[in-house]
Amino acid sequence: MAGSPAAPAAGAATATADLLTLNNIEVIYDDVILVLRGQSLSVPQGKIVALLGSNGAGKSTTLKAISGLLPTEHGEVTDGSIIFDGQNITHLDAAARVKLGLALCMEGRHVFEHLTVEENLRAGAYFRGGGEPGDLEQVYHLLPKLADMTARVAGYLSGGEQQMLAIGRALMAKPRLLMLDEPSLGLAPLLVKDIFGFIKRINDELGLTVLVIEQNARRALEVADHGYIMEQGRIVLEGSAQELRENPDVKEFYLGLGDSGNRKSFRDVKHYKRRKRWL
Repeated sequence: MAGSPAAPAAGAATATADLLTLNNIEVIYDDVILVLRGQSLSVPQGKIVALLGSNGAGKSTTLKAISGLLPTEHGEVTDGSIIFDGQNITHLDAAARVKLGLALCMEGRHVFEHLTVEENLRAGAYFRGGGEPGDLEQVYHLLPKLADMTARVAGYLSGGEQQMLAIGRALMAKPRLLMLDEPSLGLAPLLVKDIFGFIKRINDELGLTVLVIEQNARRALEVADHGYIMEQGRIVLEGSAQELRENPDVKEFYLGLGDSGNRKSFRDVKHYKRRKRWL
């Protein structure tokens, strides 16, 4: 993994505990559509953070803002700042962010379908000049199923196998922050369990910081250290994974454990409103 920059002054010690910080960012598409409204969150070094919410909440837009992909969809950060390891990256292009150590596995996996598994993995090390001799072996150790299919063409893999390949390709970039956009999307329950098991293993064995966005709140909170819940472009609730699992509103609206006979909008629950983080 790339070396960290020189340690900052003692007065900044608290700030550097967070590898990534979003400070009140706003995102607008096509100069008109406001998607993120004062979005703030932090991702501590070496932890797994889950960003949860329903379709349209702004989760994917958050990852695109972090990774620098908004311009490809006519979007931009119009206010606030994105800080990665003490550096303001709000207006850096996507390639520069990859070189700093940010890696994104996009929703839908997006493997190179005409290339083999091994060729896909080697493509992940492009910005590192092809990587080092032991990189492939490390990925095969973490994701052993890939080792049995190195010569298979990626387009013929199952959805779960393609998701593992996408994660492995991201690991070849030796990231400091791995971002995963809906890794369970379209997968059978047993495969979802495997994928989140891989995420936990990567975090445990490599100490890799992970930001995962998910609709499957139950699985995400099983592996995460901390979680945020988004609605309509804002963070509306946050806490440790255990706190969110035990929160009665989260149980009802995201874990399916509450009374389903009289469901309301999450924002209409008074108990929830008292926990709002914005004015």
